[in-house]
Amino acid sequence: MSKALRKIKRQKYILLMLAPALILTIVFSYIPLSGWIMAFTRYQVGFSMFSGDWTGLHQFTKFFRESTDIWYLLRNTLGINILSIVATLTSALILALLLKEVVWKPGAKIVQTITFFPFFVSWVITYSIVWGLFSVNSGVVNQLLVSAGILDKGINIMGSPQYSWTLMIFLNMWKSMGYNCVIFLAALSGIPQEQYESASIDGAGRFSKVLYITLPHLVPTIAVLLVLNSGWVFNSNLEQFFIFTNPTNWPTMEVIDMYIYRFGLKLLDFSYATAVGIMKTVISLIMLITVNKLVKKLSGTGVF
Repeated sequence: MSKALRKIKRQKYILLMLAPALILTIVFSYIPLSGWIMAFTRYQVGFSMFSGDWTGLHQFTKFFRESTDIWYLLRNTLGINILSIVATLTSALILALLLKEVVWKPGAKIVQTITFFPFFVSWVITYSIVWGLFSVNSGVVNQLLVSAGILDKGINIMGSPQYSWTLMIFLNMWKSMGYNCVIFLAALSGIPQEQYESASIDGAGRFSKVLYITLPHLVPTIAVLLVLNSGWVFNSNLEQFFIFTNPTNWPTMEVIDMYIYRFGLKLLDFSYATAVGIMKTVISLIMLITVNKLVKKLSGTGVF
């Protein structure tokens, strides 16, 4: 019996437990990739996706040759996603450092639970909360500001293009801060306490301990989170943007995923939408690999 077969036999129960996840991944993630064939054919609704005339790379070049939306799509997608990643990781790191310093542990757990809860709130409920707080006429915040004489009329936060990015970045931070904070807290719990005790004997203050002990130990965690998030720079939460986008803020809210939705499901140009989706996937994969190599070179830690 070969060495590989012996390993499989020895770990057969572990492999059996992994089998359902592997099967689900293949069925729902890899088999649907056969639909990519539509990007290379002239697909028509109602016919087999393999029966269309072959067009080669026509749909791919069309995006660069005929589309005038490239730059503002990249601006909206990269701007919102990169700033969201920076804001989320920074706020989660600060929150984790503050929670670690809280002496009353039940209070720290209460704060951690409150900040983690938004992660489970759907975007539909989130929209309802934002509408109740910031709608122009009936929002609680706008009504309080107007009644207090601070504003003459309510601010159209949900419809004005100038507030779109700020709203999306804040909501992404609000929903993901608690989740990332848990990851940082897990990393903080692995730092040897002897180092803090030695630093205290040497007269180091809290800021010095954070700067010279805590942050260096968190570099691998930060590096892994940066690598994992870099693969999503060109991907946006379609549900989030679908709900919060309206005709008045469309120019600053249309990201690549909304562009694909518009051409695919609204205009029924499935071939073109599939081609744009493939390009987005390939670029995301290249960025993930590049950032991983860069982070591994700078910090010595990577995901793969």
